[in-house]
Amino acid sequence: MQFMKDRKGADSPTEEVAVTDSHNGINASGHQQELERNFGLWAIVGMALTAGNTWIAFGGSLAVAIYNGGSPGVIYEFIVVSILYWFVAASIAELASAMPSAGGVYHWATVTAGRHGRWVGFFAGWWNFLAWIFGLASTVQILSTQLTSMYAVSHPGFATERWHVFVTYVIATWVFTAIVLFANRALPKIEQAGLFFLLAGVVISIIVCAVMPGVTGNGYATSASVWKEWVNSTGYTSDGFVFLAGMLNGAFAVGTPDITSHMAEEIPRPSSNIPKAVLAQYITGFVTALCYSIAILYAITDLDAVLNQSYFFTLTAIYEQATGSSAGTVGLLVVMFLPLFVGILGVHLTASRMFWTLARDRATPFPTFFGKVNPHLKNPANSIIFCAVLSTILGCIYLGSDTAFMAFVGSFAVLGFLSYISAILPHLLSRRQSVRPGKFSMGSAGFVVNTVAVLFILAFTVIFCFPFALPVDAASMNYTCLIAGGFTILVAALWAFIQKGYVGPQYVPLEAEMMTKNAV
Repeated sequence: MQFMKDRKGADSPTEEVAVTDSHNGINASGHQQELERNFGLWAIVGMALTAGNTWIAFGGSLAVAIYNGGSPGVIYEFIVVSILYWFVAASIAELASAMPSAGGVYHWATVTAGRHGRWVGFFAGWWNFLAWIFGLASTVQILSTQLTSMYAVSHPGFATERWHVFVTYVIATWVFTAIVLFANRALPKIEQAGLFFLLAGVVISIIVCAVMPGVTGNGYATSASVWKEWVNSTGYTSDGFVFLAGMLNGAFAVGTPDITSHMAEEIPRPSSNIPKAVLAQYITGFVTALCYSIAILYAITDLDAVLNQSYFFTLTAIYEQATGSSAGTVGLLVVMFLPLFVGILGVHLTASRMFWTLARDRATPFPTFFGKVNPHLKNPANSIIFCAVLSTILGCIYLGSDTAFMAFVGSFAVLGFLSYISAILPHLLSRRQSVRPGKFSMGSAGFVVNTVAVLFILAFTVIFCFPFALPVDAASMNYTCLIAGGFTILVAALWAFIQKGYVGPQYVPLEAEMMTKNAV
């Protein structure tokens, strides 16, 4: 590989710009292409939609938004946070198109931050990895509560306890790990099947929730209660702040714009296919989640029963009111379970690929071990297993205290925000001239889009750290600031220990025609 000096100066991480051709096996991250490009466009779209699982994640964490405004809060908060996330998603898609590598924001932050790129990229990478580990734990926990709720509905008198969820959680974690490890070439087909399950599932759920209350005679919620009657159960006196804080539920549902970027080295034509996948993820996710939320909110005739239900999964009580039967409730939970199962595979893939990219640049302990691609399995097996171990540890925390567990997984949005702004803000401050545009470029409109994205991230990083309710006690306290700050200190300590051997990703601006090939 030949190198040219960059005009930006010797301190820039883009000091050496790789000039590549289609035969040397170097990809856009500056590394040898090691992973097989098994994922086509439909497979990566399937992964974006199932792992993003907007309507499922939205329903799974519905209680947060219900407390922050009732049914109107659920709908309007989701609409606003979705629109704001579109600016973040567009910024992410543009950077992914210009620098398609499995490192994602870690790679982009290293390049866009100029002479500060080494440490900014290092922190961005670790923030992003931690966000995805907590996202993995959170989605497995949602699936586990689903399964235990299905059993509880089918067995009247059965009282679900936390250890039931924990056992299910551990088993599920290692089932997902086995599939990701040993079914590498089958994963694209599985993700395509997940796309079908997701779209069919949301249509079935909407139809059942819209029709069955009239059939059973349970009736529907009034339009006023769905669209107008604001319910503030948080203890905060400012409804405006309650509205903003309630957007956390929507952020959890739509806050995964970078998920497909971490598969850039496993898909053909990533410069064009990743932006397409992001577009499909956000359009489809918004439409399905909005329609789904309206349908289930009209099916709620007793909001107090939903807020005080005995199940660990809020939607179980809503589905009981909608269908009027245990069989109908279980059926709707199964419809949700199938795409969620596939989606968790995508989250596991994303977390493991992120850790692997850090390891191959010597940004982790034991980098040789974790940065290796298994020649037989054709994937970073050691990183996959490590992510499963971390997820299991978080499950043990859940067994000891669900409050402590929620403190960790609740920091998903803020840690993701920190990683995104580490790439977008330097890109904006450099007048968007630090990278060559890829297939998707916003041109001068990018200044407005990036600015809105940065302001949104800055404001809501603070808002999402406020307590969930007043008065504050151990259960209602928001530990996001403590968790994010504590892990940032640990990352800083790791940086001090590891920086001398840290390599960091290279900037390899592939030519436009190269972006349309497999880059191998």
